[in-house]
Amino acid sequence: MKFQNSIDVTQYKSKGFISAYQKLIKETVIPFQYDVMCDNVEGADKSHVIKNFVNAGKALRGENTDDGFFGMVFQDSDAAKWLEAVAYSLAVIPDEKLEKTADELIELIAQAQDEDGYLNSFFTIKDREKRWTNLLEGHELYCSGHMIEAACAYYEATGKRKLLDVMLKNAKHIYNLFVKEKKEGYGGHPEIELALLRLYKLTGEKFCLETAKHFIDVRGVDRDFFKKECEKRKWKVWGMSPGDLHYNQSHAPVREQTDAVGHSVRAVYLYTAMADLAAIVEDEELSEACLRLWKSITEKRLYITGAIGSTVHGEAFTVDYDLPGDTAYAETCASIGLMMFASKMLESKLEGEYADIMEKAFYNCVLAGIALDGKSFFYVNPLECIPGVSAVACTHSHVKTQRPKWYPCACCPPNVARLISSFGKYVYGENSEAVFCHLYAAGEVSFKNGVDFSLESQYPYDMNLKFNIKKGGKKLYIRIPSWSKSFGTEKNGKEVSLKAEKGYVCFDICDGDEIVIRLYDEPYFVYSNNAVSALSNKKALMRGPLVYCFEGNDNENDVLSLRLNDGKKATVSEKNKNLSGAVTLKAHCFRRESFSSLYSLEKPDEKEYVATAIPYYTWCNRGENQMRVWL
Repeated sequence: MKFQNSIDVTQYKSKGFISAYQKLIKETVIPFQYDVMCDNVEGADKSHVIKNFVNAGKALRGENTDDGFFGMVFQDSDAAKWLEAVAYSLAVIPDEKLEKTADELIELIAQAQDEDGYLNSFFTIKDREKRWTNLLEGHELYCSGHMIEAACAYYEATGKRKLLDVMLKNAKHIYNLFVKEKKEGYGGHPEIELALLRLYKLTGEKFCLETAKHFIDVRGVDRDFFKKECEKRKWKVWGMSPGDLHYNQSHAPVREQTDAVGHSVRAVYLYTAMADLAAIVEDEELSEACLRLWKSITEKRLYITGAIGSTVHGEAFTVDYDLPGDTAYAETCASIGLMMFASKMLESKLEGEYADIMEKAFYNCVLAGIALDGKSFFYVNPLECIPGVSAVACTHSHVKTQRPKWYPCACCPPNVARLISSFGKYVYGENSEAVFCHLYAAGEVSFKNGVDFSLESQYPYDMNLKFNIKKGGKKLYIRIPSWSKSFGTEKNGKEVSLKAEKGYVCFDICDGDEIVIRLYDEPYFVYSNNAVSALSNKKALMRGPLVYCFEGNDNENDVLSLRLNDGKKATVSEKNKNLSGAVTLKAHCFRRESFSSLYSLEKPDEKEYVATAIPYYTWCNRGENQMRVWL
């Protein structure tokens, strides 16, 4: 079954777990991040995003730009992702004051646009003559892509065209330059491709589709492009090597690529666009490439938490089965990108494994990227943290033991905000014949094909799902997760025997029907492939979609001496009030006695110990302490 479209965020009204997070984004994260962008948060790294747009507008008017440009070359994208998060939030929770703030920022952005449609505060303020001369490092297409996404979202949520018209003009400028005038090249950081496809779907403007296809088709064809570009200019941003083709996925034409390589965020942003384009134009060769790359990630290069990117060097994939936990990079943005890739794969082919990965990434790595109070963020998401080694040893310097309030490179915080605010579009999908429940999120959903129902559930801590059908007349496909060892189904109070096909069960639904799904609710152990050397003879603990970890706070400040006993079942324990009511587990372990010397000839004693495990996404919310996923 192909081309079931994800719903837009206005169709879903959340309740329960997701609603609490969306409320946190609305009431805490969005205001906090705006204050950061205005440089009003004490103790947070300076952002200057808003002032950059003000200064860009002044530069175009020939006025004094005060303190010029500050920040990363891609600083504009922070504002774009913030606006996108605002748009989704406004669709769910209207707020006139917030909308007014967003409108004011959009006006500043519009004033920063050049007459020909060009929009980028870095080059407009610093040197307009250098526009489009450093595609390797300049992030001009990347920033345009994120602002296009924001424009689409804001129009869908509010009906206002100001930013949409700005970005249509910008997209036309890009089309004229790269397609009509045939300027060579493509962005070092993929993003424009997926954004243009979204703009095409919203507006129907075929030049957007043509430009996106162009950028996808030309990537990697001329393997010397970035080298030749570098030789033509006498300036640089960071001094990236134009010869590192794997870093930006330009080592081969996209249809010939076989393994997920290079910078993990760049990779999955590119793969998302490839999957979307393949579905739109029915390009089977491109679809096959997407499937190869999907398998490369999910079968050999994926952490149990749904994280990707195992090394700090290049924030990148390395080789098959190289998944160290203590030095993992596992960028929050990369897991968000993986969700995007999975969603596009799912739209073209109804396979439960795609939704399984979306769920894994969201409930573990993505949610770990934000503190429970919404005021600090992880960029890197390790599976092991040992104070005194993490953030101290040169090999572990990238692994933080506490979430910072902000970052000089702040791509992850606003990315989390936009993902959580838009969660509904990942949960449900529809076409003319059916509706699809890919993930589980309590609330009400109204589909454009006429179906209307609510879902009652305390997921991810309660595995019982009740669908109350208000308006039916179609088929309802509900995913059964691969982790659910057994499941039960009811329709109108009667047990029905259904077999999951490709990860989904199907119901014919009518007005007034009640559908109940009961998923496996006991904790379970997970074991790794022997090829993952970092996990040799280790095991992990999960319940439902949640990966659990062991923190020193709950376990006598020592998780290093614990050995998990899979000969006894772990049990559901209690809700932890200090972790926003997260359900904890009790796991049988052995605790090994230590000794004073570095090594010993004597076998250490072991004692039985009942350890407490908490959901991985809640770790590091009670101060600095040890943490491990795999024991």
